Amino acid sequence: MAALDLAQSAGPGGSGTMPAMGKHAEERRARLATPRLARELKTIEVMLRIGCRDRHGTAVGLCEDCAALSDYAVRRLAGCPYGAEKPTCANCQIHCYGPREREQVREMMRYAGPRMMLRHPYLALMHVIDGRRPAPPKPRGASRPGEPKPAASALLSTPKR
Repeated sequence: MAALDLAQSAGPGGSGTMPAMGKHAEERRARLATPRLARELKTIEVMLRIGCRDRHGTAVGLCEDCAALSDYAVRRLAGCPYGAEKPTCANCQIHCYGPREREQVREMMRYAGPRMMLRHPYLALMHVIDGRRPAPPKPRGASRPGEPKPAASALLSTPKR
């Protein structure tokens, strides 16, 4: 799947490859290799394919809008501060999707979710089970996009318990 390869880009240059990735990009890409995040990525991609095929009439792959949403989801999932302990987005304390993208995913899940039980029962069941797991505590230093990160001096002056 093209969405799994963060080293590739379908940019206007046409070559499809990016220069060597930095250390942080490699770490984010490695997160997607964990079984839990790989399954979550596959679930969202399957839901997008179901919705795109049925609603947009796309026979193969994804339409441009759905492909952009898939790429966005891959970037968000790869950068999740929870890593392999990531809760489902509905249970997460850190909402990293923008309002527009969050609504697009909600619409897609409302449509594709019930259809997942017939087409991909294992992924649907695991998504339900994952949704029932309690969210782990918010990772230290993680903040919502747009919130200022705490200054190092503020972290040092916090009394320890």
